[in-house]
Amino acid sequence: MIRKMEHVSIMVRDMDQSIRFYSEIFGFNVRLRGSKSDREMAFLYLESQPDMEIELIHEKKEKLKYIETGIVNHLAFTVENIDETIQFLKEKEIIVTSDMVKPTLDGGRMIFFHGPSRELLQLVEKVK
Repeated sequence: MIRKMEHVSIMVRDMDQSIRFYSEIFGFNVRLRGSKSDREMAFLYLESQPDMEIELIHEKKEKLKYIETGIVNHLAFTVENIDETIQFLKEKEIIVTSDMVKPTLDGGRMIFFHGPSRELLQLVEKVK
């Protein structure tokens, strides 16, 4: 039935700011960007995983209310070294939601932080 995950959609307040965030912080590339009368959309991908994308959606007419927890609960990124990644985020003035890295169910490590539209993001360091 299901062959792969296609993309995760995130409602954003500012499309340009969100594209810059995902491009500059995580290295995503824009595959497609377009708009209709009521919304703007962009699809972003990583070179190392081009078949999994993030879809950013900006409602031009603000029909939808943005809520603090977001339309998507969270988006997780696997990292090699969570401590180095947290330091990188802090250098970019991105605030993580906790001072402590927490364990994952499978013995890895994780921490949460927010993107520019207050979308909840997670870093996960897998068990080696």
